[in-house]
Amino acid sequence: MYLAKADRYDGMKYNYCGESGLKLPFLSLGMWYNFGFKENFENMGNMLMTAFDLGITHFDLANNYGPPPGSAETNFGRHLNMELGAYRDQIIVSSKAGYGMWEGPYGDFGSRKYLMASINQSLKRTGLEYFDIFYSHRPDTDTPIEETMGALADIVRQGKALYVGISNYNPDQTRAAVAELNRCGVRCLIHQHSYSMFNRTSERGLFDAINETGIGSIAFSPLAQGQLTDRYIQGIPTDSRIAKGYYLKKEDITEEKLNKIIMLNEIAKSRGIKLAQLALLWVMRRSEMTSVLIGASKPEQIIENAAIVKMPPLNADEQTEIDKILG
Repeated sequence: MYLAKADRYDGMKYNYCGESGLKLPFLSLGMWYNFGFKENFENMGNMLMTAFDLGITHFDLANNYGPPPGSAETNFGRHLNMELGAYRDQIIVSSKAGYGMWEGPYGDFGSRKYLMASINQSLKRTGLEYFDIFYSHRPDTDTPIEETMGALADIVRQGKALYVGISNYNPDQTRAAVAELNRCGVRCLIHQHSYSMFNRTSERGLFDAINETGIGSIAFSPLAQGQLTDRYIQGIPTDSRIAKGYYLKKEDITEEKLNKIIMLNEIAKSRGIKLAQLALLWVMRRSEMTSVLIGASKPEQIIENAAIVKMPPLNADEQTEIDKILG
């Protein structure tokens, strides 16, 4: 059996999730990519256990993660059986439902039918008795908010999740969702949203809604799907997301964006750190942020990213210089 390091919590920072009693690590591990059936199974286990040894106790899934959809949950479940399951009470496992999973009118969005079927399928794939956090992955304007949030509340009452959250909701949708969950007697724990130097939409009202409602906040795609690294400065690596065709395209790296990446990389180098580390520190400069989700294709990337926990936060001059570059 795998033996976790006794000092794995040393150095990791933990933040209370909004006004709840739950703490999340400064960094969480997301399985959006690199945990599907086409990836190396042993490498997945090495990444999971490397993260755990570094104090990253939160592992984030969704029913559609893969590829193909469902495969990330299946592979995670297999590693729970082999290694990580012995530490179930020391970890947080989250999953979501909201994007297309199966054919027909009941395999997508936010109906009670879809959410209930989805969590049952996700529990079966992972082999878990419950999720620590279960999200509505995206808002559904064609389904009453009372139905979607009512289903999440019942998921908690049925013991299939300890907490529930929302993802990709705009400010007004966030307020409405939190209010409806409160009416159902179940608190909304957290909002998961895209936030990076290249996507600052959350600053236009969402952080205000998060502060008003007292919920936690966790960012996904903090590196803009790998753009905020030094990987593309000298061209496109063969093992990159662009080369693999994972959402990011060659056209996304415009000349203007590449110039910004190069200038941001100079700030990172002046600090003696990597651009990816700078981008993560930038996201976590916000007081609203509970945690930030990192993705990885190898354990070394997790080790490199986790090093930010021991780094000083960005100072005012650095933030001003970054803002000038971002425009």
